[in-house]
Amino acid sequence: MSKIIIIGAGGVGTVVAHKAAQNHAVFTDILLASRTQSKCDAIADAIGTKYGNQPIRTAQVDADNVAELVSLFKNFKPELVINVALPYQDLTIMDACLEAGVNYLDTANYEPKDEAKFEYKWQWAYQDKFEKAGLTAILGCGFDPGVTSIFTAYAAKHYFSKMEYLDIVDCNAGDHGKAFATNFNPEINIREVTQKGKYWENGQWVVTEPHEIHKPLIYPRIGPKESYVIYHEELESLVKNFPSLKRARFWMTFGQEYLTHLRVIQNIGMARIDPILYNGVEIVPIQFLKAVLPDPGELGENYTGETSIGCRIKGLDKEGKEIAYYIYNNCLHQDAYKETGTQGVSYTTGVPATIGALMFAKNNWRKPGVFNVEEFNPDPFLDELNKQGLPWHEIFNGDLEV
Repeated sequence: MSKIIIIGAGGVGTVVAHKAAQNHAVFTDILLASRTQSKCDAIADAIGTKYGNQPIRTAQVDADNVAELVSLFKNFKPELVINVALPYQDLTIMDACLEAGVNYLDTANYEPKDEAKFEYKWQWAYQDKFEKAGLTAILGCGFDPGVTSIFTAYAAKHYFSKMEYLDIVDCNAGDHGKAFATNFNPEINIREVTQKGKYWENGQWVVTEPHEIHKPLIYPRIGPKESYVIYHEELESLVKNFPSLKRARFWMTFGQEYLTHLRVIQNIGMARIDPILYNGVEIVPIQFLKAVLPDPGELGENYTGETSIGCRIKGLDKEGKEIAYYIYNNCLHQDAYKETGTQGVSYTTGVPATIGALMFAKNNWRKPGVFNVEEFNPDPFLDELNKQGLPWHEIFNGDLEV
């Protein structure tokens, strides 16, 4: 029996609302809140009581406003807040949770509005506050970060005495039929993929030019796709929590048409995150671009193909022998749309967020302080991942290609 608040009514928030309603035996009272209440109302109306759940309640809240958040939390009295709003808003929501005495979960680390910087230091700094308050904060409980970190923890627990090489591989082989669109918030997506690459090797970070390192990798059921080394936030926590790693990298696939559009967007200044003056009004170019690009939450209807995301790990097994291990999930966009009305990227983020909330509600993941997901027991989470729509698979001693 658990009351939860979901903050954010985009594609991921839609998935979390669906999956939470499906698990109504645990989540007995659900409130969906965002800056635009009509979006929450539309999601709640679409779900109704079709899973046998109580109707989802809705509210308007400005996630940049701590006082508004505190008022909402104190009025509703949830056990847990699931933050699927913008990464800029992580700290205000964490502040409100502390003031209202509510536990916290998110899917992406905080980043400042005025700098494309992905770093956990701001949230890790809340460790003492949450510990003293007796509250749990669960960081990065999407797919990547999230499931990829839990895959890594599972491998370490069950198969490896020493993990040495980790390559997280993220392929979206779907087709949405648009000339150019991003699979999640365009402002966040474009900032993420246009920054310099970075990976961990021999105890230090190695910085590369954007998309400098790339090669084709073969993905299950998909085949070869050109894959690029970029920086992704879970690398920071994984190399901290698994210090035996000699190298850790993150690979993501991009089509040539997507990269061409991306270069043009950068070259004409539309990826800028600093404000400019236009007709006497300050605008941020990337925020204007977001307004004219397709809404990621509305891509699902015509999306075909699938995603494939996983971890390729090399090291020594429990007996000290060399082992290669690949753990992954494939998700069909069409299946995600049929169930929740969203595309696969939203689905693969929203389902793990809901499972993280289940882990908290069932006391599997609950201790005072701030924790990345790999610091908890991976087994009950991965049991639920199979049940909740994202089954995972293992390959032992295959060709990892990396």
